[in-house]
Amino acid sequence: MREFNYSKLLNLNLPVDIYKLIAGIYECKGKQELYVANYPDVLEKMIEVAKIQSTKASNAIEGISTSDGRLGELMSKKSEPKNRNEEEIYGYRVVLDIIHDNYENIELNKNNILTLHSRLYSYSYESHRGKFKSMDNAIVERNALGEEKIIFSPVSSFETEKYINEWLNAFNEALKIEVPPLLLVPTFIHDFLCIHPFNDGNGRMSRLLTLLLLYRFGFFVGRYISLEMIIEESKDDYYSELQASSENWHEGTNDELPFIRYMLSVILKAYRICDERFLLISEQSLSSSERVMHVFNNSLEPLSKSDLMILCPDISQRTIERALKELQDNNLIQKIGKGRSTRYIKK
Repeated sequence: MREFNYSKLLNLNLPVDIYKLIAGIYECKGKQELYVANYPDVLEKMIEVAKIQSTKASNAIEGISTSDGRLGELMSKKSEPKNRNEEEIYGYRVVLDIIHDNYENIELNKNNILTLHSRLYSYSYESHRGKFKSMDNAIVERNALGEEKIIFSPVSSFETEKYINEWLNAFNEALKIEVPPLLLVPTFIHDFLCIHPFNDGNGRMSRLLTLLLLYRFGFFVGRYISLEMIIEESKDDYYSELQASSENWHEGTNDELPFIRYMLSVILKAYRICDERFLLISEQSLSSSERVMHVFNNSLEPLSKSDLMILCPDISQRTIERALKELQDNNLIQKIGKGRSTRYIKK
């Protein structure tokens, strides 16, 4: 049986780029804490947007989706799920709310992990919800022809609970000796993915547990910027670095650094996006039109009204509409498309 020992992270020979990622995260974390204290009125809107983006992206990584219109209805709780995809999407939002509201009280133990998994499927009533896997599983890769290739064989179903116990014990030992959280969290989550303890939902659970751990260690960027969205946008890198760190995992000689590097880059990118949003909010001397134009000046892509409402969370929809009209009248932006496909781009 593979042994879990996170104390080795204390002696890990870290390359310069990982030191830079860690330093960048702590620098941005300090800035964010100041912004959060100064602009509490816009935080709820940012949190709600991040929850919607996280729910959509984390499920999309697993091939689970619905229309944007239905997603909005589900997230606003104006409608009940109509099919299996929507049941799983709704379940993710339920667990996300639990973690956002109760992270301080959710200890990382076996019972709580099973409870979160059960809540993930609280609207689908799958027989496997809240239970460790009942059969062996494998991580497969599908090519363009639909042909499957096994790229990693996780722990057997028979050994899963024993591995989970050892994994959690090692985590608690790591807390006692104060293993740096930005090294511990990616390594711990990577081990979870290699154990692959559930029949289904392992990827989504890994991302939910990542948020829970980051919050408990005081890294709250995932509340305001969706980490899951950044992972979805770079999912090819996600899978390749996950695989790179999984080689020789069963023998305990795998290299943790590729997945650590990837996850740190995701966290730092989220902090930088958050920093940009707060900087824009803090530009109180600018008019609404000037602030919207500032967004266009920093974008290479056409933006929708919804995009602008996300990027300028403290500006109302009506004010953004007025700003768009003013910028068009002044020939600074142009309209592209019609109806729901309407976008705007800088001239």
